[in-house]
Amino acid sequence: MNVNKIIRLERENLSPTEKALFCEDFKRVIDEHFERDGELGVDVTETEDGFSVCVIFGARRIKSLKRVI
Repeated sequence: MNVNKIIRLERENLSPTEKALFCEDFKRVIDEHFERDGELGVDVTETEDGFSVCVIFGARRIKSLKRVI
């Protein structure tokens, strides 16, 4: 049995509470780059190699990115 299958067997999909915490963490980063329009969602789908994770949100605009050196 390969490592990916072992990890999948040890872990179910994210609970609603875990999804909410995940979204709160990502909001900080997303809000630096986008002006969001509405709430943030997450979609987790099991794939052959593990999971596909999509962070879903609407945006009114993309903020100007400034590189800090």
